[in-house]
Amino acid sequence: MSMIKCDNISLSYENNIVLTDLSFEVNSGDYLCIVGENGSGKSTLIKALLSLKGLSGGKITFGDGLKQNEIGYLPQHSSVQKDFPANVWEVVISGCLNSHRVNPFYTKSDKTRALNNLEKLGIAECKNRFFSELSGGQQQRVLLARALCATHKLLLLDEPVAGLDPIVTQELYQIFKRLNDEGITIIMVSHDLESAVSYASHILHLHNKPLFFGRTEDYIKSDAGKIFMYGNKTE
Repeated sequence: MSMIKCDNISLSYENNIVLTDLSFEVNSGDYLCIVGENGSGKSTLIKALLSLKGLSGGKITFGDGLKQNEIGYLPQHSSVQKDFPANVWEVVISGCLNSHRVNPFYTKSDKTRALNNLEKLGIAECKNRFFSELSGGQQQRVLLARALCATHKLLLLDEPVAGLDPIVTQELYQIFKRLNDEGITIIMVSHDLESAVSYASHILHLHNKPLFFGRTEDYIKSDAGKIFMYGNKTE
């Protein structure tokens, strides 16, 4: 059974339809990269998968035991983060609240999970530092640790390396691939097609409607893949 299945969905942004006739599915262990030009509906789709955006048509179904509160989310790096008034530990452990019902208190298990994720991402030494003091790459690692506290099943990454330097970008891509190899399903929006085809198992190419959905090796050979990767040159 699919972890996420989208059936003929349509999405609007500011009362304008930005996506139509979109159908695809994501299975456990997939690494799906969503590509397309600005305004093609990529981030709007992520919001719909997070139930932050209603559908104009169609249906999204969660299966394979996935619950809405078991999705981790990592946004793109933003200048808004600079003055975030919390330390690293507070940011990371807050991800555990996603699985709480009405209990606002952190359990021993929550604290262990948060510490393990800090160590997994190599930022345990930053535990007591203010989030605003960190570099952009460190901030993204902190937010990724927070997302991992919310899930062990599915991560939604919305242009997670935008604005970061090339070295930090490649480090984060390698972390995403390692997490996927460990069994976490990943859906990532990206403008970096070269890295997308290097790491992702599947590609969803949008242009206000689906131009391609399938395995990465098939995308590279497709008309949409050739045009997007090589311009008007085809092989």
